[in-house]
Amino acid sequence: MPERTRYFYTPSDPSRRQVMRGMAAVGAAIGLTGHAQAAEAPASPDATTTPDLAIKEIMDGNARFVSGAPVAHLKDMAIIRAKAAEGQWPIVGVLSCADSRVPVEMVFDEPIGRLFVTRVAGNITTPEIIASLEYGVAVLGLKAILVMGHSSCGAVKAAMDNPAVPGQISALFPAILPAIYMTQGGNAIAVTRQNAVIQAATLINASPVIEERVRAGTLKVVPAIYDVATSKVELLPIPSALRQKPAK
Repeated sequence: MPERTRYFYTPSDPSRRQVMRGMAAVGAAIGLTGHAQAAEAPASPDATTTPDLAIKEIMDGNARFVSGAPVAHLKDMAIIRAKAAEGQWPIVGVLSCADSRVPVEMVFDEPIGRLFVTRVAGNITTPEIIASLEYGVAVLGLKAILVMGHSSCGAVKAAMDNPAVPGQISALFPAILPAIYMTQGGNAIAVTRQNAVIQAATLINASPVIEERVRAGTLKVVPAIYDVATSKVELLPIPSALRQKPAK
């Protein structure tokens, strides 16, 4: 296999076996799931769900949310809590911005336990975000990962303006810079879209766990953008120039 393309925030590359063993140990220690001792997806009602069906489910949910007819809140909470106490078997992972206007489960009209959500300002791929999503893929059996930016993103605007900021806020900027450099005209929404695409590509290229599943066709990583005014989610393509090259 050709050398993996490196972008930014790329962790060191231990062997796949070390990665899987380490994640299983961490999962068992913190109690994320009763099946964390095995670094493979546990059997679940969604064992036959394909990546395409997983994406369709959440996009159908977004359509209900946009139309004002969500159904997740109608589900029996007693049953949901009982199942949650037994373990978790989400089907889609979501990397979204920390913005309070992006309530991920509501956006996709999903109840407790269906989405494995990671959030950070600017929806960037840090080592901690990658590790969390690797856990979701390797242990929980995620079928798809959505990397979702949103309109009116403060992190994107701040990275574009590059002002003097207090504390460690500026630590977010380097990960967003490639999207700024690749976008002509300084349009914030265009940068936001490009950033979602770059972060999705980086997630694949920086993670041997995710990359292996993508190559096998058992996982999809899809960039997207959420419009805070309309509540609609739009899926975006990853250009071939940013995709992993096929193995020789």
